[in-house]
Amino acid sequence: MKILQDIAHRPWPLPSSLWNMQQKWRNLLFCHWPISPDILRPFIPSSLQLDTFNQWAWIGIIVFKMEGIYLRGMPIISVVPGFAEINVRTYVQYNGKPGIFFLSLDVGDWASLHIAKRWYHLPYQASDVIFRTESPLHYCQSKRRREQSIPAEFKVKYAPNSDIFIPKQGTIDHFLTERYCLYSTDLQGNLYSGEIHHQAWPLQHAEAEISSSTLLSPFGIDITDVLPLFHFSKGVNTLFWNIKKLST
Repeated sequence: MKILQDIAHRPWPLPSSLWNMQQKWRNLLFCHWPISPDILRPFIPSSLQLDTFNQWAWIGIIVFKMEGIYLRGMPIISVVPGFAEINVRTYVQYNGKPGIFFLSLDVGDWASLHIAKRWYHLPYQASDVIFRTESPLHYCQSKRRREQSIPAEFKVKYAPNSDIFIPKQGTIDHFLTERYCLYSTDLQGNLYSGEIHHQAWPLQHAEAEISSSTLLSPFGIDITDVLPLFHFSKGVNTLFWNIKKLST
């Protein structure tokens, strides 16, 4: 598999075990806001350190189309039809190893909500998510199905507005996107990590219009007066390994 031969950009070697799942991510929008580490700290497990860039923590809302999920040994047939996802994430380290920590993942896909949620211990939320493309624009909107006292929805339209570039190490573009590990916790507070691999992100700068955004309201985080950074990517194919428990 060609993707396994493209490893020069990785910050650490590939896992020695076999990967078990491939996902195809397409037409991504990365929205990022700088935020005080003190604001994010209460939402991050104490065993994880917040990863910062120029002393700022960063919170991201990532929009994309999941084109397919393929299990090892079934390279042609996706186990689910394509669906859109919107996730809220920040950046952390564990024993010096950088990764992603998710605050929420909004999807309408049954398998994600009932299998991946338990398998990877990730905070998936049942939402109605609509995604469409009218080139060069992409549109996405989501709304949580279970109404809470604080609504959680997101609506955006976006398009790339630059040539493709590969982010260079040491830049904010690299810090926000080049991540090859996720961390999660279960209900008992056990910490887990999951290794991932893909080719280096083919990024473009982007313009975006966010017309509704309350995904951070459940956390009491207000970023309405903070200017975001936007990146677009046409996408990558990603390999996943089984998660492993790190601590209790």
